[in-house]
Amino acid sequence: MQWTLVIPLKPLARAKSRLSDTAADGLRPGLALAFAQDTVAAALACAAVKDVAVVTDDTLAGRELGALGAHIVADEPGGGLNAALAHAAAVVRSSRPDSAVAALNADLPALRPLELARVLDSAAEFPRAFLSDAAAIGTTLLAAAPGRELRPAFGADSRARHGASGAVELRLDEVDSVRQDVDTGDDLRAALALGVGPRTAAMAARLLIEGK
Repeated sequence: MQWTLVIPLKPLARAKSRLSDTAADGLRPGLALAFAQDTVAAALACAAVKDVAVVTDDTLAGRELGALGAHIVADEPGGGLNAALAHAAAVVRSSRPDSAVAALNADLPALRPLELARVLDSAAEFPRAFLSDAAAIGTTLLAAAPGRELRPAFGADSRARHGASGAVELRLDEVDSVRQDVDTGDDLRAALALGVGPRTAAMAARLLIEGK
């Protein structure tokens, strides 16, 4: 089974506010874009991924991620993360009703295509499935098989909420790169330890230089 991934990205100027202890205001938008670029590039390199749709209203992000090969979907509802994901999934299925669709976080800079393929292949066994984040509180991926609604419930305690919605939790080892989202400085250090993509690595080097 091949999947269409929908990846949400808020306006870069408002992204990654919890990294304020690690990155200055002027660097956080670039860091958020780098995370998204490395996430999209890795996703497009995954054999289980047919295509990627990024839902965003950020002009710069749309241009840069579109250049990587992602389809850009406008955040027309303007109703927050879950509304954006539901809208993007509906847009995808308006032209391809039988698509398998999965929502993926935009802040997975250490994402490895083979690990993502393993998660998606496992998700294909269930009508709806999800993968918890490294903290075992949130969710980094939510998948819906053909004919099934995505029903996203991202946000605080999304692991519990996705489980309560009937989605099956994927309990996989050795997929750390798919779990390691980045909200805090500690998260960024954990992602760097796994090995991040080239754009995040370049931005991390800037953090070190400008932090001196």
